[in-house]
Amino acid sequence: MSLKRNTLWNLFGTGAPLLVGVFSIPFLMKNLGIESFGILTLIWALIGYFSLFDFGLGRALTQKVASQRALGAIDKLPQLIKAGLVFTAIAGIVGGLILAVLAAPLGNSWLNVSVGLQKSAVYSLAIAAIGIPLTTITTGLRGVLEGFEDFKQINLLKILLGIANFGLPVVSIVLFGPILELAVASLVIARLLNMLLHIYPINAKLGWTWAKAKLDYSHVRELWQFGVWMTMSNVISPLMVTADRFLISAVIGAASVAYYTVPFDSLIRILIIPGALTAALFPRLASLITTDLPAAKKLYSKSVLIVAKVMTPVCLTIILGSYFGLSLWLGVDFAKKSWLLTSILAFGILFNGIAQIPFAVIQASGNVRVTALVHLFELITYVPLLLIALKFFGLQGAAGVWVLRVAMDWLILQGIAKNILKR
Repeated sequence: MSLKRNTLWNLFGTGAPLLVGVFSIPFLMKNLGIESFGILTLIWALIGYFSLFDFGLGRALTQKVASQRALGAIDKLPQLIKAGLVFTAIAGIVGGLILAVLAAPLGNSWLNVSVGLQKSAVYSLAIAAIGIPLTTITTGLRGVLEGFEDFKQINLLKILLGIANFGLPVVSIVLFGPILELAVASLVIARLLNMLLHIYPINAKLGWTWAKAKLDYSHVRELWQFGVWMTMSNVISPLMVTADRFLISAVIGAASVAYYTVPFDSLIRILIIPGALTAALFPRLASLITTDLPAAKKLYSKSVLIVAKVMTPVCLTIILGSYFGLSLWLGVDFAKKSWLLTSILAFGILFNGIAQIPFAVIQASGNVRVTALVHLFELITYVPLLLIALKFFGLQGAAGVWVLRVAMDWLILQGIAKNILKR
């Protein structure tokens, strides 16, 4: 299976839906209003964040399936897969219940939503909670397909979800008007369909053996040992990515969130470039690190160089053209308030993109405890600095602190990855 072809599939799968987003975001912002749209972006982030209640089992399944296939132990896969999916389902239900319980305090007070929108925000958050178990189960199913390196199927499904993620809220507004709750309900429907469609390619490989297999709790323990530290890292890392917008809402107000989240969420999509490569790299590295360390080291160095060469001109172009681009896309008034933020954040995107390669090496080696501890240290230092920056420097301060955090993350992970590959 070609690593280049898998990378291109990953790039296409993540990038294609963004074309829908380019056209749908201005429509959603105009029809929902700036504050309601800000709440919708928060819900997008929450569904993604709470999906991490899979407890790292999606990535654990990828590693275990890839290693068992390399050993020729295909007969062990059905029990392994069933154990992982049952666990992700239970964990997702727990995550959904937590979000449902938090819906009222989030909508009524914590997010600093204006009084007229508070009721709608609470209902929308409660509806979003239904999507959490659907997303965690899908994460497990996707982990299985990644273990098979079936990136064509994975990305065809990702394209469908991405289009639905941006397109269905637009459809709901066209059909029923600018009702935030219905826009959020359309996101849940998209995740249900996506989960069901992931089952077909797995059945094509294994039949229904994985569903009929006896539940073996030893596999749960095996996956848990890998997943527990993965979970810690996977919970903390996105928390640092999304914490800024929630603190902005709390400190400055929900009306200011969109001026930060729109450029941030647009720029973060550029990480599809290194993300496409690292998704294809992970199962390959998981095999090479245990069987051919020199080849793993060569693959790592080549991947870092490729990402740096691609990301540097992209980020420099954004830094120089942020005002012009935002003016064309969202208007001069929005550009005046967000162009400097966009330029600052672009530096961080460069660091964050390169950091994905050493991160993949560390986790493919099974040393997920290290990345969890690194991210815990970063969280402890990042949140206080973010609060101070927001208070004294506003949105620009928040952007600057985020760039500082991802630069530090890159340097630490790079050092750890090099030590792993020297063994």
